[in-house]
Amino acid sequence: MKQHSLPAAVGDVIRLDGVTKTYQVGAPPALADVSMGVAAGEVMAVMGPSGSGKSTLLNLIAGLDRPTAGTVTVAGRRIDTLGESALARFRARHVGIIFQFFNLLDDLTVEDNVLLPAQLAGASRKHARARAGELLARMGIDQHKNAYPARLSGGERQRVAIARALVNAPELLLADEPTGALDTATGQEIGRLLRQLNAGGQTLVLVTHDPALAERYAARTVRLVDGQVAGAAAGVPAGGRA
Repeated sequence: MKQHSLPAAVGDVIRLDGVTKTYQVGAPPALADVSMGVAAGEVMAVMGPSGSGKSTLLNLIAGLDRPTAGTVTVAGRRIDTLGESALARFRARHVGIIFQFFNLLDDLTVEDNVLLPAQLAGASRKHARARAGELLARMGIDQHKNAYPARLSGGERQRVAIARALVNAPELLLADEPTGALDTATGQEIGRLLRQLNAGGQTLVLVTHDPALAERYAARTVRLVDGQVAGAAAGVPAGGRA
């Protein structure tokens, strides 16, 4: 189904226009002519079966991959044309990523894990430490700042990962199955924390297999099937836009 590009709305943090991603010549594309926008302050959930293109979509938005065709604009900057070093700097400053399995460095303390993106972005050590301390307190884990990740529970490690993702005050927060490695009660705690962040104005894209998580915490859900946005509504709320 052909998806037509839509005019970028004022305040869009993410804009994809005609995005296709093919990994192998002759193979079906992982994403096929996808166009969508995410407004500032919005929470959008992305759902779909395994192999539907969810991870590809997230990687393109994060600048971890490049489209075969189409354009990707994040925080007012077209990122699909950036060189590798410029893209890395952009990602460090403007995009925070939360992973299902935390992706913390076990040989660094909690505080140093949180500080790492700030150091990569060139922030001063003093400013970065103050920001990390503020975030660890906000996440309720400042008492663990000198501990190592292996000594923490899964929920505590995910809170560290969220603090790390937020340390550079990114316009955009991407969460890839953020509750997938957690038990139900802890997953609900992390979901509530993400909702609190959004209440403070944080733009969030949430990839999940859990329809209850999407329904509870996202204003809009986009469903991908075989690399395309499924259904005529394409995840748009009544009276809304893609």
